[in-house]
Amino acid sequence: NLWFSMESEDKTHPYGHDRISFFSAGFEGAMIIVAVLYIIYEVVEKWINGLHLNNIAEGTGFILLATVINGALGWYLFRQGKKYHSIVLEANGKHVLTDSWTSLGVTVALLLTLWTGWLPFDPIIAIIVAANILWSGAKLVRRSFGGLMDEADPSVHQKLHKILQQESEKHDVRFHHLRHRNAGNKLIIEFHLLFHKDVSISNAHEQATSIERTIMNSISMQTEVTSHLEPIEGHDEAHSDN
Repeated sequence: NLWFSMESEDKTHPYGHDRISFFSAGFEGAMIIVAVLYIIYEVVEKWINGLHLNNIAEGTGFILLATVINGALGWYLFRQGKKYHSIVLEANGKHVLTDSWTSLGVTVALLLTLWTGWLPFDPIIAIIVAANILWSGAKLVRRSFGGLMDEADPSVHQKLHKILQQESEKHDVRFHHLRHRNAGNKLIIEFHLLFHKDVSISNAHEQATSIERTIMNSISMQTEVTSHLEPIEGHDEAHSDN
């Protein structure tokens, strides 16, 4: 899915394939939720039927090793996803971290059981860890739905609005109809620029390009910026039916 999401646009996908990232993240989140619900089911069933643990010392060592490996891999994937603004890598990282958190919970439960001899430590901690992972999976699914519905990030909107205000004052223009959405691997930004009628098309285009470049240099992730040029004089009358 990561490779497919980075494929460029083609005849049937003129906007590229970035949005598959949200499908992938939603699927990862759903898998996390299903796995956690199964863990809770197994824990409750074993608790009801009677608790018993075997080979606690040996098992704790193997599980601790799995915790370290999965934790390192999951954290690396998650950090790379944050660095390159890839929700696919973030989702994969969270999925692997799920295994690590589960293993950590089991390790803590086994150690406490080994030290105290109280068997309920195992199911209690397992349920607590499962609840935390369930929340993480739910947030991942929620984020994927938000991406598919083109939900705007308020902090991004505030930053773009501030940049456009500064650039508008600098070039003596106005702007409106600012829109943006996260396509998965890139941020797509659109807005209208209003110029005075005595500004030539050439100069207006040059100023618009300068504003677009300023925005692209100010955003850490890959961006696609499109501006629509309009005249200030007569603008409201021309769009009175809109």
